[in-house]
Amino acid sequence: MDRTPATRPGPAPLLIACALGIEHLALRTGDRSGAPGPLTVLRTGMGPKNAERAVSGALGKDPLRDAAVLATGFCAGLAPGMHPGDLVVAEETRDARGSTPCTGTALLVEELVRAVPGRTVHTGPLTGSDHVVRGHERGDLLATGAIAVDMESAATLHSAVRAGQRPVAAVRVVVDAPQHELVRIGTVRGGISAFRVLRAVLPAFFEWHRSSLLPRR
Repeated sequence: MDRTPATRPGPAPLLIACALGIEHLALRTGDRSGAPGPLTVLRTGMGPKNAERAVSGALGKDPLRDAAVLATGFCAGLAPGMHPGDLVVAEETRDARGSTPCTGTALLVEELVRAVPGRTVHTGPLTGSDHVVRGHERGDLLATGAIAVDMESAATLHSAVRAGQRPVAAVRVVVDAPQHELVRIGTVRGGISAFRVLRAVLPAFFEWHRSSLLPRR
C-alpha cells in the first residue's frame, strides 16, 4: 500500500500581460515581493493579434494552464476630465467578438487607491481597437459607453477565458486623454507620470490575485 503523503497543489499562478517594452520595464522594476503565487509578466507585442497569439500560447502549456490573467499597460482615455496617470479598471472588455466580464473590479479599485494614493481611478467598459485612436474616433467610442481604449486588453481576456475558466481583469493607466494627446510615450510629462504609476500598481494586482485564490462559496 502506498503511504506517500498526497502533495497539495500550489497556488494558481498569475499571468500579467502587457504589450510594450516600456510597460514591461515598469512592471519588471516594480515591487514583486507580495506575490501570493508564481508570477509571469508576459510582453505580448502591440495589437490584438499579437496579444491573442502570445496569451493563447502561454496558457496552452504548463505551468500557466490555470493562471489568473490580468491585462495592463497604457491606454487612451475617452471621457472629458481624464488626465495622464489616471487609472482605468475595466468592468468588462469589448471588441468585435463581444464582451468579457472582469473579476473583482471593486477590490481592484480599493487596492489601487491604497497603492497609488491621490490618483483618480475610473471604472467602466474598456474597448479594444486595432489602431491608435485619434480625433473624432474618441467621441464615437465614448458614445458606446466605453471610458477608455487600448489595443490588447480585449484580445487578452477573450483568449484567457477561451482557454478555460479563470479570474480575469484589466487595469490600464491613462497616458493619452482628450485634452492631453500624447505623441510619443516617455517624451513628455504625461508619459513619465503614467510609467511611474504603472510601476506602483503591482501590490494591488497581488491582492486581487490573492482574493481570486480563495475558495468560492
